[in-house]
Amino acid sequence: MGDDPIGKKILIVDDDIEIIESVRYALEGENYHVVVARDGNQGLALAERENPDLMILDMMMPKRSGFLVLEKLRRVRDEPLPVIMITGNEGSRHKAYAELLGVSDYIRKPFPMDRLIEAVKKLIDPS
Repeated sequence: MGDDPIGKKILIVDDDIEIIESVRYALEGENYHVVVARDGNQGLALAERENPDLMILDMMMPKRSGFLVLEKLRRVRDEPLPVIMITGNEGSRHKAYAELLGVSDYIRKPFPMDRLIEAVKKLIDPS
């Protein structure tokens, strides 16, 4: 682990409480600090206020989809924020667009939790 006792900060943006809770539990078990947003607008606000090291972003959400969150983030942030997009959507068009917007990883639901943890570690603890 790094020198920071609190660990890196991860923002989860998802409207599915079961996913939020299981992902939060898994990440906190790895000593990450977790912040949660329940929709895209809240996700954007928290991304600005909390300045997380990584965002785990659901594609389909009320108020503002994951894609709209990403588009806005890319416009307002100087530093690119690593983003792992999770989605129940099978379309390859969505994956292509997500990659165009610069997502670091794209994981389809349902996913094994260790796949997500591995992706997170690779992006923020690349040691």
